[in-house]
Amino acid sequence: MRETNAGLSGGAATAHRHMGNRTLWKRIVRNWELYILIAPAFFYFLIFCYGPMYGIQIAFKNYIPTKGVMGSPWIGFDHFERFFHSYYFWDLIWNTLSISLYELAIGFPIPIILALAFNEVRQGFFKKMAQTVTYAPHFISVVVMAGMIITFLSPSTGMVVRLVEALGFDSPAFLTDPRWFKTMYVFSGVWQSAGWGTIIYLAALAGVDPSLHEAAVIDGASRFQRVRHINIPVLVPTMTILLILNMGSLFGVGFEKILLLQNPLNMEASDVISTFVYRSGLEDAQYSFSTAIGLFNSVVNAALLLLVNGIVRRTSENSLW
Repeated sequence: MRETNAGLSGGAATAHRHMGNRTLWKRIVRNWELYILIAPAFFYFLIFCYGPMYGIQIAFKNYIPTKGVMGSPWIGFDHFERFFHSYYFWDLIWNTLSISLYELAIGFPIPIILALAFNEVRQGFFKKMAQTVTYAPHFISVVVMAGMIITFLSPSTGMVVRLVEALGFDSPAFLTDPRWFKTMYVFSGVWQSAGWGTIIYLAALAGVDPSLHEAAVIDGASRFQRVRHINIPVLVPTMTILLILNMGSLFGVGFEKILLLQNPLNMEASDVISTFVYRSGLEDAQYSFSTAIGLFNSVVNAALLLLVNGIVRRTSENSLW
């Protein structure tokens, strides 16, 4: 009897699985246009994000190119211990964390302020012009952006340097003084990305019911009061989601612009985890060591994402999951 029941249960599970597969296939056929749209992104992540994860194992090996990944000997956590006990560990952590927090403190609220300001502009031509001016830097490549920064801040011919001197001040060495590197990096990044971030918040503001503003005007609310009590609460869910995502990349400072602006004089403030991984892996050919550092960086970012999302989930309903 038990064997009969087990056979029936197994058959029911198999039938249910086949039914689920048929339902999935019907859904794909019915919405094939949507699946074609997501196909490029799917294959991008599959090839360039999930595929390379096979190589993570060399973080626990002494990788020798002639022996390959499978033939290289296992050494456990030696590379991680070497990195944690190195003299540059805390310097890299501090530079990475300070740049990320600085960028978050300055760069996170500015798109919100711009979106609220653009939403209140009623003059069409001025609004479109201002939006175009703020959006345009996003489409400048990192290499061109770094070249523009170097040109503007050049000690001999830089436009910004000339302006500071014309105002009667001594111009600091923006490109070589470690004290100015983080400010230069953060504010140039805000200039490049603030307009693009504004689009997200403007899309959220587009969902505000106009009747709310009409009722507030009838009740005598000022423009500032309407922004405070209607627009900002609408933006809170979007702000929360973007903050969670930003916290998940707190140790993920991109190395491209830093590498292009980096020089021996500002290395004290500009050397972050990503640039150290680049030097160790590609310049010094320490493939296993650099992979271990990159894995550590990714694990910390994932832990921060889970931690912040868990806190938000307990305090509000706007968490990622």
